Amino acid sequence: MTRNLTRLSLSVLALAASGAVAQQPDDSGAAIAADTREMLQGTAPEAGAETTPPVEAAPAPQDESAAPASNASSAQPETLRMLEQSGAQPTEAQQEAAQGTAGSNEAQSATDGAGSAQAQPASGSDAGSQAAPVQAGEGPPTAGQIEAAQYAGGPLPDGQSALTVKTQVLLDRAGISPGIIDGWKGGMSESAIAAFETREGFEADGQLDQQVWDALTATEPAPMLQSYTITEEDASGLSAPLPDDYAKLAELDWLGYTSVAEKLAERFHMDQGFLETLNSGVAWRAGETITVVDPGPRLETKVARVEVRKDTSRLAGFDESGRMILNYPVTIGSAQTPSPSGTVEVVAVAMEPTYTYNPDVNFQQGDNDEMLILPPGPNGPVGSVWIDLSKPTYGLHGTSDPDSLFNAASHGCVRMTNWDAEELAHLVSEGVTVEFVE
Repeated sequence: MTRNLTRLSLSVLALAASGAVAQQPDDSGAAIAADTREMLQGTAPEAGAETTPPVEAAPAPQDESAAPASNASSAQPETLRMLEQSGAQPTEAQQEAAQGTAGSNEAQSATDGAGSAQAQPASGSDAGSQAAPVQAGEGPPTAGQIEAAQYAGGPLPDGQSALTVKTQVLLDRAGISPGIIDGWKGGMSESAIAAFETREGFEADGQLDQQVWDALTATEPAPMLQSYTITEEDASGLSAPLPDDYAKLAELDWLGYTSVAEKLAERFHMDQGFLETLNSGVAWRAGETITVVDPGPRLETKVARVEVRKDTSRLAGFDESGRMILNYPVTIGSAQTPSPSGTVEVVAVAMEPTYTYNPDVNFQQGDNDEMLILPPGPNGPVGSVWIDLSKPTYGLHGTSDPDSLFNAASHGCVRMTNWDAEELAHLVSEGVTVEFVE
């Protein structure tokens, strides 16, 4: 079955980036990890095994296939393969990286083919390149501190740190998305560590430890950062600041990025504020060279089955053999506007979709009581991608606000970062099953 890459006009019962109701984020990372392990120790259904029609639903998703428990400290073959694909280097390069000279290694570009020729490993020559991981209160980590960060025991430091940046990049390269890469310890990073631990067969508690660190660095990774030269294309096609009102958005032709920094932050899976801090003094003009993280190349293995784990707010994709190959943080519906239950199928995939707002069947946004068609663009209500499901008006889609994933609820659909949604869109096809797990 082939993917239908038509542009869809979406009349969606369950979503919009604005007007999301507050979710109750009372689960700690350890609780999320425990739930993850408990849910994933059971036998996962074979691809296409249950294709029962969708029903109505409940709140919040997660991941994983059942990986046998193990006390092994080394990474599993699947992780080694993914790390090697992301530009992993021989272990002999470790000392060189610790001294801030890892920029001599060749880094993979994370631009999915767009502007990849401009990306080069960052030099890592900032002052403090041999410093220990940044602890809370020491300020944003520098490029040199990020490259030099090494694990010395204990959980991730509180606050923002170089070690957390490095851990987030390594997880992303291993197919376990931390959401935005920003260096802050929090629920998304902890749930990503729990997902990684479960896939590797480790005890899943969502905390960084030596076993997790050894698995993530089983082969010496390429530099965490790279240099990127802003192109004319990067600086074009931007939108003026966008209004919140849907009626005003419907008058526009494109809901694009509103700055070069926003566009490049999404391309390299970064928080915009973190990207700007890492490049203070940059005017964000074509020709300037900036420092960005290297999240590794887009995955290529096709997804045969998807699971949305409501209890842990994560989505997992499995290949034909049942092996979990990707895992993303997601936002799902609330108790008032729940996501589906049961098993549905992918019907079609739309890149850069329009969005049809219909208050008669959807929520009402502001004073807008008439149907509106909003133009496409990454800053639209469904982001840059819509993956249509067999339950009418429901889908998997992107978001204009990636840092809100663990702080809000959708209007019923499954929302993820634009870059994760775009990767998934290229790996699924019509007929792939999507199971909503309570």
